[in-house]
Amino acid sequence: MKRVFFNIAVLLLILCSSSNLFAQRIKDIAYFKGTGSEQIIGYGLVVGLAGTGDTYRSSFTIQSVTSMLKRFGITVPQTDLKTRNVAAVMVTGKLKGSLKEKAEFDVNVASMGDATSLQGGVLLMTPLSALDGQVYGFAQGPISVGGFDISTPSGGRVAKNHTLAGRIPSGGILNRPIAQAPISNQNLSIVLRDPDFTTSNNVANAINQKAGNQIAKALDASEITVTVPGEKQNNITAFLAELEAIQVQSDVVAKVVLNERTGTVVSGSNVRILPASITHGNLNINIRSYPLISQPNSFSNGQTVVFNNLVPFEEEDSTRTVALNGASTVQEVASALNSLKVAPRDVIAIFQALKEAGALVAELIIM
Repeated sequence: MKRVFFNIAVLLLILCSSSNLFAQRIKDIAYFKGTGSEQIIGYGLVVGLAGTGDTYRSSFTIQSVTSMLKRFGITVPQTDLKTRNVAAVMVTGKLKGSLKEKAEFDVNVASMGDATSLQGGVLLMTPLSALDGQVYGFAQGPISVGGFDISTPSGGRVAKNHTLAGRIPSGGILNRPIAQAPISNQNLSIVLRDPDFTTSNNVANAINQKAGNQIAKALDASEITVTVPGEKQNNITAFLAELEAIQVQSDVVAKVVLNERTGTVVSGSNVRILPASITHGNLNINIRSYPLISQPNSFSNGQTVVFNNLVPFEEEDSTRTVALNGASTVQEVASALNSLKVAPRDVIAIFQALKEAGALVAELIIM
């Protein structure tokens, strides 16, 4: 009897560990309603460029420099301005609802004129406003480009990465917080970043299992309402921290992502390939199904399971035959095609054909 209890305990531990293998915290897949983000934008000037700024053709840059100098009591005719060391840029950022006044945040800077590089430039103080037109912060500081673009008088050029867009870490300072409704200490809502009915139901079940009394209810694919227990209402922050740490089994739609430039193929765990036959140029691909039946032992609680063992193979011509044994997933089929030096566009065409024929059970995304 002790041996039986020991085996049961080991089995429960294995099941618990396997169920949490792909579990995620609620804070990683959702947020509390009222703690969202706000996009901000502004127009500014970058100075200190080594002759790589806007030319006279960017008239808005000249007008901006003239207006800025007037604020400092300097009047210069626009015809006398040379703006090769200045570039007009757009500054963007994202503000979290939990940020307080004087908090720092990162901003992105991108050229909007005919500058050739922002390397070595410094952004002058730029007001940043949201959709409502209110100014929420200011940005200023040296730009981190992460590349270089060097040109020689003879016409030579050496470049790495993109130098017309950069980032200023902690370059923005919040002037006023985002106006959002405070989180209630009686009822609150959890919103999924990727709406899904299965995940929404799993979140509600996980919260009810942790806190009990059926305090959580899934309203739809994206929102879960939670009733705060009476003993937790005096310390809502601690209760929110407990909810964030709950492990949830999330579910996603089966997808296959193809990158035409690099030939990269990425697929999820729920993607399936059904038996099919494809002819593309001089390439023949057959994906065959060999059913394997798993029969449980007598007087056991197991069930009979049929597993389709997919084995694709190809024939490039009549004189060459290569077997691709054991390939039953998208990654293995893509690896087989890459080993045959099939071009990325041909790989995408083959997967599109599989999708159209209904043999690829997944959403196809081409980048």
